[in-house]
Amino acid sequence: MCGIVGFCDFNKRSNADVLQKMTQSLHHRGPDDSGTFFEEQSGFALGFGHTRLSILDLSPLGHQPMRVGKMVITFNGEVYNFMEIRERLEKEGCTFKSHSDTEMILYAFQQWGPSCLQYFRGMFAFTLYDEEKQKLYVVRDRVGVKPLYYYHKDNTFLFSSTLKPFHMHPAFHKEVDMASLGLFLQYSYIPGPHCIFKHTQKLLPGHYLEISLTNRDIKLHKYWDVVDAYNQPKLDVGDEEAIRETEKILSESFNYRMVADVPVGIFLSGGFDSSAVAALIQKDRTDRLKTFTIGFDVPGFDEAPDARKIAKHLGTDHTEYYCSPKDAFDIIPNLPDIYDEPFADNSSVPSVLVSQLARKQVTVALSGDGGDEIFAGYNKFSQSIKYANGYPQWVKRSIAKTMGIINPDHIPVLNQQYNFSTRYEKMKHILQSNDPSDAMNIISQYIPQQEVKRLVAKEYKDYKTFFDLKEEFAGHNDALSKMLGIDYKTFLNDNNLVKIDRATMSVGLEGREPFLDQKVIEYVSRLPSHLKLRDGVTKYILKQIVYKHIPRELMDRPKKPFIAPLTVWFMNELKDFFLNYLDEGRIRREGLLNAEPILAMRNQYLSGKKVNHQKLWNLLIFEMWMEKWMK
Repeated sequence: MCGIVGFCDFNKRSNADVLQKMTQSLHHRGPDDSGTFFEEQSGFALGFGHTRLSILDLSPLGHQPMRVGKMVITFNGEVYNFMEIRERLEKEGCTFKSHSDTEMILYAFQQWGPSCLQYFRGMFAFTLYDEEKQKLYVVRDRVGVKPLYYYHKDNTFLFSSTLKPFHMHPAFHKEVDMASLGLFLQYSYIPGPHCIFKHTQKLLPGHYLEISLTNRDIKLHKYWDVVDAYNQPKLDVGDEEAIRETEKILSESFNYRMVADVPVGIFLSGGFDSSAVAALIQKDRTDRLKTFTIGFDVPGFDEAPDARKIAKHLGTDHTEYYCSPKDAFDIIPNLPDIYDEPFADNSSVPSVLVSQLARKQVTVALSGDGGDEIFAGYNKFSQSIKYANGYPQWVKRSIAKTMGIINPDHIPVLNQQYNFSTRYEKMKHILQSNDPSDAMNIISQYIPQQEVKRLVAKEYKDYKTFFDLKEEFAGHNDALSKMLGIDYKTFLNDNNLVKIDRATMSVGLEGREPFLDQKVIEYVSRLPSHLKLRDGVTKYILKQIVYKHIPRELMDRPKKPFIAPLTVWFMNELKDFFLNYLDEGRIRREGLLNAEPILAMRNQYLSGKKVNHQKLWNLLIFEMWMEKWMK
């Protein structure tokens, strides 16, 4: 796990000093080593930077940027099957100097060009310079585990693992993209490829850019898409065969993620996903895995006792830590630096804490991310099907029409319930929809689009996102398959993976997601939906696998979200954050948001009324980000 950064400047105004500053800003992602590559030719200046967190081949031979022949690379991530590919390359005459997957990528590109990507199993983002062909290749892994941003304006192309280094380059013009701000307020994250800054994008997962250094042409190529996996013919298999094959693929994927020359641990929440990772890896080992859990002294939020019981059953070397309001208070001011694009999933707080806890003992940590999106673990899937298809259309239309006449704020008793007006408006729009995918999109919004328009001070044209993807699925996909595919390309990629990457990297810890091997989704996407969601039971097939290794009585309990209890803490310890950042003078000076509705919402919440705390959290995070990055 590392940080990568660089530029291709056709104006030739970039230099080695700028490159060095950009690279140094990513020190937290790679504290063990750093390096740069700078070259000027007649038509451009080219710079690569790299900060290294040593995981494989800890020797100086793994130093980056790395050159082999006429190719140079700066690489972030891991290709877990690199030894298998290396053996194939050796048979074709390649001679290796190191034991790193970085060198393998260079030789693979020499031999096969971009088609080599089909062989890679792992998480990666890299930029490769082919001097002979005068081309740059900017590549991101299939799922988007590893981040990669790029900025393109006025013949200057910048790329980086995060946005921080762009601020170090004089050609970067930091201007807030209003449509992306709207998306952030809606979802609490910004769905790709969009970014908070104009002229800036996230490189889409499963894609690469091909940049010609002679004619400055930039082409975007797709080499993998989860929709293509869902569009494959469905398998006709029974429970027993599906369970056996799924466990086999999971075990292989999980154990690939144990390949490292440094200590490895597991984030264990006590839920089915992280428990599956711990169980399937521990069962084949005599050494005790290290597992880590964060707990909270607030009822309804604490999973630590459950995780402790599972760790004891599996025989892992378990560590837990109880998060206090002070712990959260210490982290919250640093969130705009850790997440240098607005990001408001409040589970980022415990994610940073558990990363800090794990980093004291290990350099690599595995998580259970992806299990819910692959095996249908979220209630929003069944809710969307129920709301969209569970009632006759004439009934839904009639109810929605009536709801459109009534102001929810004028309904006695109900208008005192938590977040009632927002839930009322969302339900009205869900009833007007006949498609579960549309219903899921509405459910996924913390602030409905109509309300966002009232909060944002400037007009903007809405962006399309992958929530609008339903027409790309083949006819044999049912509603659940479409929603799973969409969630894989939205919430998983731009929320969950962002959360864990930035949290782990903030302390120099490599996070790995064992569920996100392409072999897992390419098989499970072809399984019939009743093996994922059956009679109201979520993650059916995964649960059957876990029950083989952990007793049901330890696992069967209500699902708890991995979030900090900010709703409890805000009214007391965190109140000053609202008063400081959601301040009328500040909001008016910036000119991006409307002060009146924000102040009204803030004052209602602080007076004890049941206002949606996530709305205020989104606004708070944005204002903290503005103070950090837009001054």
